[in-house]
Amino acid sequence: MKQRGVLVTGGAGYIGSHVAKQLGEKGEKLVVLDNLSTGFKESVLYGNFVEGDTGDMNLVGRILKDYAVESVLHFAAHTIVPESVSNPLKYYGNNTCKTRNLLQCCAEAGVKHLIFSSTAAVYGIPEGDYAEETSPTQPINPYGSSKLMSEMMLRDLSAASALTHVILRYFNVAGSDPDGKIGQSTRNATLLIKVAAEVAVHKREKLCVFGTDYPTPDGTGVRDYIHVSDLADAHIQALAYLRQGGRSLTLNCGYGHGYSVRQVIDAINKVNGAPIKVEEYPRRPGDPPQLVAAVQKIHDVLDWHPKYDDLEFIVKTSLDWEQKLLQRPASA
Repeated sequence: MKQRGVLVTGGAGYIGSHVAKQLGEKGEKLVVLDNLSTGFKESVLYGNFVEGDTGDMNLVGRILKDYAVESVLHFAAHTIVPESVSNPLKYYGNNTCKTRNLLQCCAEAGVKHLIFSSTAAVYGIPEGDYAEETSPTQPINPYGSSKLMSEMMLRDLSAASALTHVILRYFNVAGSDPDGKIGQSTRNATLLIKVAAEVAVHKREKLCVFGTDYPTPDGTGVRDYIHVSDLADAHIQALAYLRQGGRSLTLNCGYGHGYSVRQVIDAINKVNGAPIKVEEYPRRPGDPPQLVAAVQKIHDVLDWHPKYDDLEFIVKTSLDWEQKLLQRPASA
């Protein structure tokens, strides 16, 4: 029997490359599509790489046909919340409109399964301590709205066709591959642990903390930080679930508990062995005070068992990767 093809869009980016690595290690027949606007070709360790845009329907259609693609894992997106507030049409154009094009190609090619990279930003500011999959979706920034629109299109397509899907709503993804083969190389990153690690290795002068007057225990924002390799494993489990005949569903991806910005800084300082420079600023628009996942569903449905639920380990893998990046030529 001919091996089933798997397309990973945005597979040269941070999360997509970690998922592609785990798929490749399992011997999947992979093709990675990325326009390299924020990704890195050297992060693609397995399969065939195609440089191009997910919104290019002619290209995507050829890939789906040439590789007999059965399953698509869709990561290609812009992900910076403040930028989405200042330039919303960029996010609707890339995250929503291009996803619509991809879905049409999948429908025409008879793709069976699609796993969609979504976000906890679809919840906005949840009521209560945890965001559940059934919590109201009320995004407070265009990034969250652009992802929610894509979720809706995917659900409607699945209802009208044989396509099955899993929507994975990520909470705060952090850390890098424990093997040290790939990592978070994003230029001008805005994610807290990545930025803090850059400050620790003197790539940046300081860490800016936005908001110290939130209604949280220490006044700083609280987030559910999940190691990228655990998140990647959730995608592997989701693909297995769909292949076994699982029905379409939506799952939160987090650990079910949160850390404040100050707690993350304390962990960075401890692992680094020296304090980093921190400056405090007012709140940014679009940032909820607390965002923590309710995770019982993903454990029950996928039998998912994360390995790296440890803040200091997450921080250590981030610092290890930053040290490795320092050894690369400046143009790399």
